[in-house]
Amino acid sequence: MKTIKNEEFGGERPLYASHDLRLENVTIHLGESSIKESSNIEAEGCRFEGKYVFWENDGFRVNNCYFAESARSSLWYSRNCRMTNCKVDAPKLFRRMDGIYVENTDFPNGEQYLWDCKNIELKNVRIDNCDYAFMHSENIKIEHYHQEGNYAFQYAKNVEIHDAIINSKDSFWESENVTIYDSEINGEYLAWYGKNIRLVRCHLTGEQLLCYVDGLTLEDCTFGEDANLILEYSTVNGTIKGDVHSIKNPTSGTVVVEGKVGELIWDKNQKAPADAKVIVKNLNA
Repeated sequence: MKTIKNEEFGGERPLYASHDLRLENVTIHLGESSIKESSNIEAEGCRFEGKYVFWENDGFRVNNCYFAESARSSLWYSRNCRMTNCKVDAPKLFRRMDGIYVENTDFPNGEQYLWDCKNIELKNVRIDNCDYAFMHSENIKIEHYHQEGNYAFQYAKNVEIHDAIINSKDSFWESENVTIYDSEINGEYLAWYGKNIRLVRCHLTGEQLLCYVDGLTLEDCTFGEDANLILEYSTVNGTIKGDVHSIKNPTSGTVVVEGKVGELIWDKNQKAPADAKVIVKNLNA
């Protein structure tokens, strides 16, 4: 493997079509497509300022690197990316990629991250300003995660999340095969039109949560005081710990509430088969 140390590059495609290359303390200045169409690239302690750095790459590892805000759209159409211990100010990263591993990295400018990607693993990651993250992505595993930004995980498939804080209106809209453990999710219209959604020991806040869900499982979840009109037109089974502001017209299944329900609404608009059961254990609370 060839090594380049302590050098600076800029302009158009300075390291285009490189293979088996290690970069140490290298700066890529403004320009475009600096390491495009490359493979087996290692970057250690590097600084990236130009756009479209890693496009059409196969096998690249970046550790302790910095992506400036000007390095927008720097990881697209690539495979087998490993990013660790980085600082990233660049927006619109990770598009149409296969095989993404990110650990111990914060993204303060996460606009439109992770679109149309698959086989994603994140550990100890925070993304801020990340409206529309994970759009149409699949095969996602996340641990120790914090997110600030709306419309996350829309149309995502095969998602497993542990120990997360997700502040996002309309998250998991029309998502499929999602399991979330020991997490806090805040925001309106959670998982509307989702399919096979399982929440385990999660705390949920926001209005009109979990409506129109086909195959919802709740295991020892809790709801905030603002969680009103939940479960409308959903097929749902499971247990809710604590109190619930209001439940409206679940379609089928059985929900056990181990607290009180402020209002339980059954009206003529309930959808067939209209045989859902809500069992409230603490009737006198």
